[in-house]
Amino acid sequence: MAFVPVYILILGFTIVIDYFAGIFVEKSIGKKRKSFLIISLIANIGVLAVFKYYNFLNEHITQLLGIFHQENPIPYLSILLPIGLSFHTFQAMSYTIEVYRGNQKAERHFGIYALYVMFYPQLVAGPIERPQNILHQFYEKHKFNYQNVTDGLKLMAWGLFKKVVIADRLSFIVNQVYDSPADYHGTSLLIAAVFFSFQIYCDFSGYSDIAIGAARVMGFNLVQNFNTPYFATSLTEFWRRWHISLSSWFRDYVYIPLGGNRVTLKRFCFNILLVFALSGLWHGAKYTFIIWGAIHGILLIYETLTRQIRSKISENIPTILYSGVSILFTFACVTLCWIFFRATSISEAFIVIKNMFDGRQSSLPTSSPELFLAVFSIIFLLFCEWAIRNKGVISFINSHSTPVRWLAYTVLVLLILNFGVFGGSSFIYFQF
Repeated sequence: MAFVPVYILILGFTIVIDYFAGIFVEKSIGKKRKSFLIISLIANIGVLAVFKYYNFLNEHITQLLGIFHQENPIPYLSILLPIGLSFHTFQAMSYTIEVYRGNQKAERHFGIYALYVMFYPQLVAGPIERPQNILHQFYEKHKFNYQNVTDGLKLMAWGLFKKVVIADRLSFIVNQVYDSPADYHGTSLLIAAVFFSFQIYCDFSGYSDIAIGAARVMGFNLVQNFNTPYFATSLTEFWRRWHISLSSWFRDYVYIPLGGNRVTLKRFCFNILLVFALSGLWHGAKYTFIIWGAIHGILLIYETLTRQIRSKISENIPTILYSGVSILFTFACVTLCWIFFRATSISEAFIVIKNMFDGRQSSLPTSSPELFLAVFSIIFLLFCEWAIRNKGVISFINSHSTPVRWLAYTVLVLLILNFGVFGGSSFIYFQF
């Protein structure tokens, strides 16, 4: 509403449709149940299609008609994409699907259902909640709880650190390089690509930490959305650790209904490619996103086909060495894919990859102290994440003595105040 007040009607429209659809799905039998589910899905996907994909599709219609020297009579829409539209749309769809499957009772309290869709901590960028986890919490009485407040604030501080100290500082270098990638070569582009991997992780997981922490302060428990993904030893493991709420959404509502891995090899490959292409398209109406998803799908198929071979190889290599190499290889694959995600066009992505390996070198557009600070912040992040990998931030901090905890709080606050970038940079995933 801060940008376009009338956009609140979008939420109002889908909330009303899904609220009644859930009730009718629960009451109906046979084909009527599916009909009400389809009405709900069409309403949600329709809103998403209009605001996110209408002009993208219309542009292709214009190009197609241009081949036959015809004008496109369909007008373009001059509209802004509502913040977080994809997130609350997917959350709304999970509700009616779960009611249809019989896993969730239809919500009769209109205000409670509206709150499920509009719960402010995770409304604009997740995590994407399921009704089984959050709806019942809105009925519970949430008294002031000191432990919840302090645990929530710890997680919010960690998320804020990742956002303003790491992500926003890395963005200075990343943005300058990607604004004119043809001017850079060699290690400059490689460093920028690696920096973007950490920028988008700290930006998005930082928001998730703040959202989960804000909810915890009020006594609500949201699902975990990230689990040290850059320590994954395979792409399969990476997607179990990265944007968990979206990955599980596509798994449960698209991949498994398509047959999952209980199908022929050809169908399995098709399922994987389709799911990851849709995942890319979910991020935006750009071919770069679709290619980003498709590459991940191809790599996951490769992992599946070579699983036995890799298992035999691992038997002859020390576990720590094999795990270390696997982590680095997985990170390299993810970073390569992020190039397509960050580039503004497919041609720009290929320019980045070509110039990265053309043998020439160029200097980064930053001073040595700034570069040192960026590298140090990444090393500090990896050290912290390695320490908390089996416990989580809150459990790790709470497992230490009071003096150690307060020293950690002091260091974190000082780092945020002295090295944080407070220029009003929005979260990357707000655009989705």
